Amino acid sequence: MSELTHIKAPQGVAPGNGYSHVVLGEGRFVAVSGQIALDEHGEIVGEGDAAAQARQVFKNLRRCLNEAGATFDDVVKLTFFTTDVGILPAVREARDACIDTTRPPASTAVEVSALIRPELMLEVEAFAVIRN
Repeated sequence: MSELTHIKAPQGVAPGNGYSHVVLGEGRFVAVSGQIALDEHGEIVGEGDAAAQARQVFKNLRRCLNEAGATFDDVVKLTFFTTDVGILPAVREARDACIDTTRPPASTAVEVSALIRPELMLEVEAFAVIRN
């Protein structure tokens, strides 16, 4: 099985806080649409609770990845959309419970004015490479 290569700080680029700037790998590409804090019945989980929403989002990501035959070890990129960047510590805690923090995926965090429903605080999309 080929390995993913994580480059946390390319030459001349400041290291990131909890993410790799570059992740290289060969294999089958998997794109997971942005996941939000809805349970399997379409109900909001953790209204007003960033940590609960983040845990549900990562639970949904895990389920989507598993359906594709992938795990969080295969994730090469996460994109976080949040209505308040102040919740990022709670988001990182949920993320860190799922990923190998010594080999974190590339990541982007963006504060947005709104998500699809006003109760939602977070949406996360993932890209993975299932190695050969």
